[in-house]
Amino acid sequence: MLLRRDRAFTAIAIMLDLAFHAGRAGELVAGAEIAERLGAARRGVEPVFQALSRAGMLESVRGPRGGYRLGRRPRDLRLSDIVACVQEDPETPDDLVGRLQTAVVMPMWRELDVELRTRLAGITIEDLLRRAQAAGLRRAVVEPLNFAI
Repeated sequence: MLLRRDRAFTAIAIMLDLAFHAGRAGELVAGAEIAERLGAARRGVEPVFQALSRAGMLESVRGPRGGYRLGRRPRDLRLSDIVACVQEDPETPDDLVGRLQTAVVMPMWRELDVELRTRLAGITIEDLLRRAQAAGLRRAVVEPLNFAI
């Protein structure tokens, strides 16, 4: 697995952004807004949105007021599950056949893969939200409109 940083990083960033900006009410957030905050082109992150939606990590709502919301509670969204949704080739190819590669490099790579999977399985989106709070990042507070006549 040893993850490809681009898709895995993007998937985690999307899920965290959505959890951070949707608030506790599970409001819809437009994909274009998320892409803009990530500094990414919407077209570039669309395949990641689709993979996360297919896996049930996100709920997608179509239409002019559509967008995305988390498919599960932040405490139930493990980074290992998020990364698994976007992995294109989960297995490391065994095309290196030299003695050193077979006896040393590939077993070491598999060990690193197991350690990485274990570490990612122990971290949730809720954990990342706590890290954001500890870093001093605050969620935007939207006051409901109150009209008095």
